[in-house]
Amino acid sequence: MSTPVSKVEQVTSAHIAVGDDPLMIAGKAYRSRLLVGTGKYKDLDETKRAIEASDAEIITVAIRRTNIGQNAGEPNLLDIIPPQRYTILPNTAGCYTAEDAVRTCRLARELLDGHDLVKLEVLGDEKTLFPDVSATLEAAETLIKEGFKVMVYTNDDPIVAKRFAEMGCVAVMPLAAPIGSGLGIRNPYNIRFILEEATVPILVDAGVGTASDAAIAMELGCDGVLMNTAIAAAQNPVLMAAAMKKGVEAGREAYLAGRMPRKRYASASSPVDGLFF
Repeated sequence: MSTPVSKVEQVTSAHIAVGDDPLMIAGKAYRSRLLVGTGKYKDLDETKRAIEASDAEIITVAIRRTNIGQNAGEPNLLDIIPPQRYTILPNTAGCYTAEDAVRTCRLARELLDGHDLVKLEVLGDEKTLFPDVSATLEAAETLIKEGFKVMVYTNDDPIVAKRFAEMGCVAVMPLAAPIGSGLGIRNPYNIRFILEEATVPILVDAGVGTASDAAIAMELGCDGVLMNTAIAAAQNPVLMAAAMKKGVEAGREAYLAGRMPRKRYASASSPVDGLFF
């Protein structure tokens, strides 16, 4: 006769299973599925404390807006996020042409001693910051040919997402809502369509506003979430970073656990069939 498993043992086993469920990006395993940015904080100390509270391992850096050694004599962001501890993910934020994006990635590779993992974004509109998909495709093709490992920011079009994966991008990062809007997951159905066809990791990038948004993205089945403004623009960024960590973890666990079916009518938590009255 088997020994009944206690609830404590069940919970512990679930957490062990999640711990053995790493995020794989370009052949490297990461414990955390939360990726964070470094912009919009009031100072480097707040940036450092928020990143530590998030427990993120991949930190994205806007090369055109941040000093990582190209400006001698200025504070260097790498002093608070050392590459020995974190995976630095240079991004092309602020680029509006394929040429600028490619040039920015080349600069990042030079500054980071041959680092080839990059986040590509080519914007098409200054108001919405929506991506210019055709320019992004052009830049991605060039970067992949040059040996870069491209994580690509795009819209939530399943056809486009599939094309980026097929051309060799190591991760596809559809927006949930406009960059910096905090509107949450506006079109979960498109995200689901993207996930159904996914052959590379899918990470929601842009639009997350609070921890429940991050949890929803993970419950949909996304492999991770990248965010910056949602943490940096919070009244207490360090506390929000900790909340986002928990939201991503809870959403992933809920996805792995498998939610109950939705029903049109209620059903009793304790079945009444077979009871004596």
